[in-house]
Amino acid sequence: MVKIAVVGDMESIKGFAAVGLDLYPCEKADQAENVFMRAVNAGYGVIYVTEWIVPLVQKQIEKLNRRLTPSVVPIPGVAGNNGAGTATLKAAVEKAVGSDIIFNK
Repeated sequence: MVKIAVVGDMESIKGFAAVGLDLYPCEKADQAENVFMRAVNAGYGVIYVTEWIVPLVQKQIEKLNRRLTPSVVPIPGVAGNNGAGTATLKAAVEKAVGSDIIFNK
């Protein structure tokens, strides 16, 4: 069974504990890289990351995208959607099929 973690501010991620996911709370930008890498090094197959953290760990995510696991999935937080999840999806589709078939831009 694949282990799943959620990294983000506690208000955004606390509900995931109810379905058995492991939480990695991060409230400050200067903690983001350390908290994210703790989750990566713990051997999770999937790591959900709230969108405000994605730009703070983008270099690490790009390195991880060259590996099979973990899969890093941006999710919106309580502050809303900043577009990081959509941008990640767009890039993955373009890489897979060679063109932007979703957004047609």
